[in-house]
Amino acid sequence: MRLYVLDYGLFEVFENGRVIGIPGFLIATETHLIAVDTGFPPRYAADPVGAAQADGLDTFGRVLALSEANLPAAQLAQVGVAPEQVTQLVLTHTHIDHVGGIDAFPNATIVVGAAERHLERPLYWPGESGPEWPNARYLAIESDTQLLPGVTLLATPGHSPGHLSLLVELPQSGSMLLAGDAINRADELTSGDFGGAWDVEQARTSAERLAQIARERGAQVIYGHDPAQWDMVRKAPAFYG
Repeated sequence: MRLYVLDYGLFEVFENGRVIGIPGFLIATETHLIAVDTGFPPRYAADPVGAAQADGLDTFGRVLALSEANLPAAQLAQVGVAPEQVTQLVLTHTHIDHVGGIDAFPNATIVVGAAERHLERPLYWPGESGPEWPNARYLAIESDTQLLPGVTLLATPGHSPGHLSLLVELPQSGSMLLAGDAINRADELTSGDFGGAWDVEQARTSAERLAQIARERGAQVIYGHDPAQWDMVRKAPAFYG
């Protein structure tokens, strides 16, 4: 099993000046190719200013780096994988920077938290209408679920109603915890600041639970949008194995 970190671009948050990476992942086993998250919609690569204005995202922040090279197909191509080969697409949640390429994997089962799958559309961006759910097979997750041996989905609601995190057991790198936005940055655990979450108390509970799992498993945590960590993680075509 291998874990690849995909680079879906850089974004600046106006409120705090924080520059964050937009991560995705590919988990490759002998029998499955599991993509995790999809980055911004592809039109952001062509016209990031216009796209952000159209979505109302321009009051929140701005895209700093996002080209065709940061879209799912190009990121997967670095490791010799085509979108058509992806067997499952796991959405940690359905905000705009995670769900923009939801229709890019035509043969994949879409795995998503049940609380978000039951919505008429993905969450996308507050006040804005996101894409429709693609015509695809779905697996709606209610609670912790083993997706495959070595890949466990963890129900971590709070940042969003149906947020999922992943625990991946690798043969050499050991346990890797993909926190998603359940823990955006390491300092959220010390500050307890989960402002902006859909449910702050649930977000805090989920983050503390993930931290406990990481301690028990000796897991390396990859946070959702940690500026300090983003420069240090191995990015495709490098991998954790």
